[in-house]
Amino acid sequence: MIELKDLSYVRFGTSNLEDAESFATKCLGLQVGEQSGKALYLRSDDRAHTLCYFEGDPAEQTVGFEVDDEAQLDAAAATLDQLGHPVHAGTAGECASRKVKAFIGFKDPSGNHIELVVRPERSGKRYFGSRDAGITGFSHVGLFTSDPARDERFWTQVCNARVSDRIGDVALMRVNAIHHTIALAPGPKAGVHHVNHQVESNDDVLRSYYHLSEKRVPIVFGPGRHPTSGARFLYFRGPDGMVFEYSIGVDEIEDEDTHRPRQFGFEPSSLCMWGSKRNW
Repeated sequence: MIELKDLSYVRFGTSNLEDAESFATKCLGLQVGEQSGKALYLRSDDRAHTLCYFEGDPAEQTVGFEVDDEAQLDAAAATLDQLGHPVHAGTAGECASRKVKAFIGFKDPSGNHIELVVRPERSGKRYFGSRDAGITGFSHVGLFTSDPARDERFWTQVCNARVSDRIGDVALMRVNAIHHTIALAPGPKAGVHHVNHQVESNDDVLRSYYHLSEKRVPIVFGPGRHPTSGARFLYFRGPDGMVFEYSIGVDEIEDEDTHRPRQFGFEPSSLCMWGSKRNW
């Protein structure tokens, strides 16, 4: 089994790197860690980066997960190859561009580009957001799926993800104690559905609602509260149509042995217990 340790980063191609930087700093509230050539590295915690924008096709979207060491990386590569998922081992230059010791890339059953990485770089500097958004860290991603049941089997049987709850057939899965690290979302093509950052307080969610509204950033869902994870949330649209989320108060699964996933339907109250409606 592939033992995922944590979510490491997302990488997005963008048609306009200058606009992406403006959004990431003035709206989202991340810190520029480095700008190198045609790539922009953004920080949300003590790591060297958790989001990278690079000049390229916006359809080029990658999610990186950390594994413990190179032995586990080699074992993961063998497992994936045996299951028919071609694996690309990162070159020295590619590893440098991701700020990791080593990585492999592959596609999940829906075609999402996934990378498994070893020893992502930390920064010797404290994280300071470019605005007071209250961000405490990069928490989870939504991935599009063309077959939720099949993809759930991949993430839970090939990898070590565990289902926390389901909305219809869509699984919310964790790789650590946090309620979910991966949320599957039905869609017609592969890609990242949304990117989540945790914030310090409910006030941060509401302050950002007004700040983003003033900046004319499209709000697509919230403010609201998820009945699955208990999180108070706000979703909004960024460059190239990517959706970002702030949330606070997400549940933790304290007892792995006794937790049983709950089943929610697709009615609006399963997505927001306060009554907010999605606009995307």
